[in-house]
Amino acid sequence: MNSNVGAVDRTLRTVVGAVAGGVSVAILTGTVSLPTVLSPVLGIIAIMMLSTASIATCPAYSLFGVDSCSGNSSPQ
Repeated sequence: MNSNVGAVDRTLRTVVGAVAGGVSVAILTGTVSLPTVLSPVLGIIAIMMLSTASIATCPAYSLFGVDSCSGNSSPQ
């Protein structure tokens, strides 16, 4: 698989995934008073964001032809 997630996109995905995972755990422990049904939803979002950030490939980007990698940043 070709990478289609750039460096800035990877950083944003990592931050969003970590925050979503933290809030998910906080809901389960009762630290945050949000509906319990949000915990698994945020957990799935966290897993998706962190996994796509770690492998630098997003299946949805592939479907829509999006590429956030800077392909022409090589030195000449």
